[in-house]
Amino acid sequence: MSGHSKWATTKRKKAIIDSKRGKVFTKLLREMTMAAKTGGGNLDANSRLRAVVDRAKQVSMPAENIKRAIQKGTGELPGVVYEEFTYEGYGPGGVAMLIPVTSDNRNRTTSDVRSILSKHGGNLGESGCVSWVFTRKGYIVVERGKANEDELMGIALEAGAEDMKTWESTYEITTKPEDFEKVKKALEDKKVEMAVSEISMVPSNYVKLEGKQAQQMLNLMEALDDLDDVQNVYANFDIPDKVMETAEAG
Repeated sequence: MSGHSKWATTKRKKAIIDSKRGKVFTKLLREMTMAAKTGGGNLDANSRLRAVVDRAKQVSMPAENIKRAIQKGTGELPGVVYEEFTYEGYGPGGVAMLIPVTSDNRNRTTSDVRSILSKHGGNLGESGCVSWVFTRKGYIVVERGKANEDELMGIALEAGAEDMKTWESTYEITTKPEDFEKVKKALEDKKVEMAVSEISMVPSNYVKLEGKQAQQMLNLMEALDDLDDVQNVYANFDIPDKVMETAEAG
Protein backbone atom coordinates (compact mmCIF):
# COMPACT_ATOMS: atom_id res chain seq x y z
CA MET A 1 0.00 0.00 0.00
CA SER A 2 1.59 3.29 -1.05
CA GLY A 3 2.09 6.11 1.41
CA HIS A 4 -0.45 8.19 -0.48
CA SER A 5 -3.19 5.55 -0.45
CA LYS A 6 -2.52 4.74 3.21
CA TRP A 7 -3.26 8.29 4.28
CA ALA A 8 -6.12 8.83 1.82
CA THR A 9 -7.87 5.68 3.06
CA THR A 10 -7.23 6.52 6.71
CA LYS A 11 -8.54 10.05 6.22
CA ARG A 12 -11.72 8.81 4.52
CA LYS A 13 -12.46 6.38 7.39
CA LYS A 14 -11.85 9.11 9.95
CA ALA A 15 -14.07 11.55 8.02
CA ILE A 16 -17.01 9.14 8.31
CA ILE A 17 -16.40 8.84 12.07
CA ASP A 18 -15.93 12.59 12.48
CA SER A 19 -19.13 13.32 10.54
CA LYS A 20 -21.12 11.98 13.46
CA ARG A 21 -19.90 14.99 15.41
CA GLY A 22 -20.27 17.36 12.48
CA LYS A 23 -16.51 17.91 12.59
CA VAL A 24 -15.93 17.37 8.88
CA PHE A 25 -18.89 19.49 7.76
CA THR A 26 -17.10 22.85 8.10
CA LYS A 27 -14.42 21.96 5.54
CA LEU A 28 -16.91 20.51 3.07
CA LEU A 29 -19.25 23.51 3.35
CA ARG A 30 -16.39 25.93 2.68
CA GLU A 31 -15.21 23.90 -0.29
CA MET A 32 -18.74 23.74 -1.73
CA THR A 33 -19.12 27.49 -1.40
CA MET A 34 -15.80 28.12 -3.17
CA ALA A 35 -16.56 25.56 -5.89
CA ALA A 36 -19.92 27.21 -6.57
CA LYS A 37 -18.33 30.66 -6.51
CA THR A 38 -15.69 29.77 -9.09
CA GLY A 39 -17.66 27.36 -11.29
CA GLY A 40 -21.37 28.03 -10.73
CA GLY A 41 -24.04 26.08 -8.89
CA ASN A 42 -24.93 23.56 -11.61
CA LEU A 43 -23.55 20.16 -10.60
CA ASP A 44 -23.66 18.84 -14.18
CA ALA A 45 -21.46 21.71 -15.40
CA ASN A 46 -19.16 21.97 -12.35
CA SER A 47 -17.17 18.77 -11.75
CA ARG A 48 -15.42 20.15 -8.67
CA LEU A 49 -18.74 21.01 -7.02
CA ARG A 50 -20.20 17.64 -7.96
CA ALA A 51 -17.24 15.84 -6.35
CA VAL A 52 -17.59 17.82 -3.10
CA VAL A 53 -21.34 17.22 -2.96
CA ASP A 54 -20.69 13.48 -3.41
CA ARG A 55 -18.28 13.54 -0.46
CA ALA A 56 -20.81 15.47 1.63
CA LYS A 57 -23.47 12.85 0.90
CA GLN A 58 -21.06 10.07 1.89
CA VAL A 59 -20.83 11.57 5.39
CA SER A 60 -24.62 12.12 5.56
CA MET A 61 -24.63 15.92 5.37
CA PRO A 62 -28.25 17.21 5.30
CA ALA A 63 -29.45 18.33 1.86
CA GLU A 64 -30.43 21.75 3.23
CA ASN A 65 -26.84 22.41 4.38
CA ILE A 66 -25.56 21.52 0.92
CA LYS A 67 -28.12 23.79 -0.75
CA ARG A 68 -27.24 26.79 1.47
CA ALA A 69 -23.49 26.37 0.92
CA ILE A 70 -23.99 26.38 -2.85
CA GLN A 71 -26.28 29.42 -2.68
CA LYS A 72 -23.66 31.30 -0.66
CA GLY A 73 -21.17 30.57 -3.40
CA THR A 74 -23.46 31.72 -6.20
CA GLY A 75 -24.44 34.86 -4.27
CA GLU A 76 -28.07 33.87 -3.73
CA LEU A 77 -27.41 33.98 0.02
CA PRO A 78 -24.97 36.26 1.92
CA GLY A 79 -21.84 34.62 3.29
CA VAL A 80 -18.30 35.06 4.51
CA VAL A 81 -15.74 36.02 1.84
CA TYR A 82 -13.10 33.30 1.57
CA GLU A 83 -9.92 33.04 -0.49
CA GLU A 84 -8.06 29.91 -1.54
CA PHE A 85 -4.29 29.49 -1.51
CA THR A 86 -1.73 26.73 -0.97
CA TYR A 87 1.20 26.51 1.44
CA GLU A 88 4.31 24.52 0.59
CA GLY A 89 6.69 23.15 3.15
CA TYR A 90 8.48 20.22 4.70
CA GLY A 91 7.69 17.65 7.35
CA PRO A 92 10.01 15.42 9.41
CA GLY A 93 12.75 13.79 7.35
CA GLY A 94 12.35 16.29 4.51
CA VAL A 95 8.87 15.08 3.48
CA ALA A 96 7.36 17.39 0.84
CA MET A 97 3.99 18.91 1.80
CA LEU A 98 1.26 20.80 -0.06
CA ILE A 99 -1.43 22.37 2.13
CA PRO A 100 -4.43 23.91 0.28
CA VAL A 101 -6.52 26.19 2.51
CA THR A 102 -9.74 28.21 2.37
CA SER A 103 -9.52 31.19 4.71
CA ASP A 104 -11.23 34.44 5.62
CA ASN A 105 -8.03 35.68 7.32
CA ARG A 106 -4.72 34.90 5.60
CA ASN A 107 -2.55 36.22 8.46
CA ARG A 108 -4.29 34.04 11.04
CA THR A 109 -4.08 30.96 8.85
CA THR A 110 -0.39 31.49 8.04
CA SER A 111 0.40 31.84 11.72
CA ASP A 112 -1.58 28.68 12.61
CA VAL A 113 0.00 26.56 9.87
CA ARG A 114 3.54 27.78 10.62
CA SER A 115 3.07 27.07 14.34
CA ILE A 116 1.80 23.52 13.75
CA LEU A 117 4.61 22.70 11.33
CA SER A 118 7.30 23.94 13.72
CA LYS A 119 5.80 22.01 16.68
CA HIS A 120 5.95 18.75 14.73
CA GLY A 121 9.38 18.90 13.12
CA GLY A 122 8.43 20.72 9.92
CA ASN A 123 8.66 24.18 8.41
CA LEU A 124 7.05 26.42 5.80
CA GLY A 125 8.89 26.80 2.51
CA GLU A 126 8.89 29.23 -0.39
CA SER A 127 6.32 29.04 -3.17
CA GLY A 128 7.41 26.38 -5.67
CA CYS A 129 9.77 24.56 -3.31
CA VAL A 130 7.88 21.23 -3.40
CA SER A 131 5.01 21.63 -5.88
CA TRP A 132 7.13 19.95 -8.57
CA VAL A 133 6.91 16.68 -6.59
CA PHE A 134 3.12 16.49 -7.08
CA THR A 135 0.87 16.03 -10.10
CA ARG A 136 -2.89 16.65 -10.16
CA LYS A 137 -4.63 13.37 -10.97
CA GLY A 138 -7.86 11.50 -10.59
CA TYR A 139 -7.23 9.06 -7.77
CA ILE A 140 -9.17 5.90 -6.84
CA VAL A 141 -8.38 3.29 -4.20
CA VAL A 142 -10.12 -0.10 -4.09
CA GLU A 143 -9.48 -2.57 -1.27
CA ARG A 144 -8.17 -5.88 -2.62
CA GLY A 145 -10.99 -7.92 -1.12
CA LYS A 146 -13.56 -5.86 -3.05
CA ALA A 147 -12.50 -6.68 -6.63
CA ASN A 148 -10.64 -9.13 -8.86
CA GLU A 149 -7.35 -7.60 -10.04
CA ASP A 150 -7.64 -8.51 -13.73
CA GLU A 151 -11.30 -7.50 -13.99
CA LEU A 152 -10.66 -4.21 -12.20
CA MET A 153 -7.70 -3.38 -14.43
CA GLY A 154 -9.77 -4.14 -17.52
CA ILE A 155 -12.63 -1.88 -16.44
CA ALA A 156 -10.32 0.97 -15.39
CA LEU A 157 -8.03 0.97 -18.42
CA GLU A 158 -10.90 0.58 -20.88
CA ALA A 159 -12.59 3.62 -19.30
CA GLY A 160 -9.43 5.70 -19.74
CA ALA A 161 -7.35 5.23 -16.57
CA GLU A 162 -3.62 5.98 -16.87
CA ASP A 163 -2.35 3.30 -14.52
CA MET A 164 -3.26 0.78 -11.83
CA LYS A 165 -0.83 -0.33 -9.14
CA THR A 166 -1.34 -3.35 -6.91
CA TRP A 167 -0.24 -3.04 -3.29
CA GLU A 168 -0.43 -5.42 -0.34
CA SER A 169 -3.99 -4.49 0.61
CA THR A 170 -5.24 -2.11 -2.11
CA TYR A 171 -5.42 -1.33 -5.82
CA GLU A 172 -4.47 2.26 -6.69
CA ILE A 173 -5.90 3.72 -9.92
CA THR A 174 -4.77 7.05 -11.39
CA THR A 175 -6.33 9.02 -14.24
CA LYS A 176 -5.94 12.35 -15.97
CA PRO A 177 -8.21 14.84 -14.12
CA GLU A 178 -10.49 15.14 -17.17
CA ASP A 179 -10.97 11.33 -17.30
CA PHE A 180 -11.71 10.86 -13.59
CA GLU A 181 -15.52 11.04 -13.77
CA LYS A 182 -15.62 8.60 -16.69
CA VAL A 183 -13.46 6.02 -14.88
CA LYS A 184 -15.35 6.47 -11.62
CA LYS A 185 -18.69 5.95 -13.39
CA ALA A 186 -17.40 2.81 -15.12
CA LEU A 187 -16.48 1.35 -11.73
CA GLU A 188 -19.81 2.41 -10.21
CA ASP A 189 -21.68 0.79 -13.11
CA LYS A 190 -19.86 -2.48 -12.34
CA LYS A 191 -20.74 -2.10 -8.63
CA VAL A 192 -17.07 -1.76 -7.59
CA GLU A 193 -16.83 -0.34 -4.06
CA MET A 194 -14.23 2.45 -3.85
CA ALA A 195 -12.47 3.29 -0.58
CA VAL A 196 -11.28 6.62 -2.05
CA SER A 197 -12.34 8.47 -5.21
CA GLU A 198 -11.15 12.06 -5.62
CA ILE A 199 -9.05 14.52 -7.57
CA SER A 200 -5.76 14.51 -5.69
CA MET A 201 -2.18 15.73 -5.79
CA VAL A 202 -0.19 12.53 -6.25
CA PRO A 203 3.57 12.54 -5.45
CA SER A 204 6.13 11.23 -7.92
CA ASN A 205 8.40 9.89 -5.16
CA TYR A 206 8.22 8.98 -1.48
CA VAL A 207 10.29 9.50 1.66
CA LYS A 208 10.35 6.46 3.97
CA LEU A 209 9.86 7.27 7.64
CA GLU A 210 10.09 4.99 10.66
CA GLY A 211 10.11 5.27 14.43
CA LYS A 212 9.90 8.73 15.96
CA GLN A 213 9.81 10.56 12.61
CA ALA A 214 6.91 8.40 11.39
CA GLN A 215 4.84 9.19 14.47
CA GLN A 216 5.83 12.85 14.30
CA MET A 217 4.64 12.96 10.68
CA LEU A 218 1.26 11.43 11.53
CA ASN A 219 0.81 13.83 14.43
CA LEU A 220 1.60 16.72 12.06
CA MET A 221 -0.95 15.48 9.50
CA GLU A 222 -3.60 15.14 12.21
CA ALA A 223 -2.91 18.60 13.63
CA LEU A 224 -3.13 20.28 10.22
CA ASP A 225 -6.26 18.31 9.33
CA ASP A 226 -7.90 19.57 12.54
CA LEU A 227 -7.58 23.20 11.35
CA ASP A 228 -10.90 24.35 9.84
CA ASP A 229 -9.02 26.46 7.26
CA VAL A 230 -7.04 23.49 5.91
CA GLN A 231 -8.91 21.76 3.09
CA ASN A 232 -6.39 19.01 2.47
CA VAL A 233 -2.84 17.91 3.20
CA TYR A 234 -0.73 16.17 0.55
CA ALA A 235 2.62 14.68 1.53
CA ASN A 236 5.06 12.19 0.05
CA PHE A 237 5.76 10.09 3.15
CA ASP A 238 5.77 6.30 3.23
CA ILE A 239 5.11 4.87 6.68
CA PRO A 240 4.90 1.20 7.75
CA ASP A 241 1.39 -0.30 7.91
CA LYS A 242 1.72 -1.02 11.64
CA VAL A 243 2.21 2.67 12.41
CA MET A 244 -0.62 3.71 10.06
CA GLU A 245 -2.97 1.33 11.84
CA THR A 246 -2.49 3.32 15.04
CA ALA A 247 -3.64 6.44 13.17
CA GLU A 248 -6.78 4.64 11.96
CA ALA A 249 -7.51 3.44 15.49
CA GLY A 250 -7.11 7.00 16.79
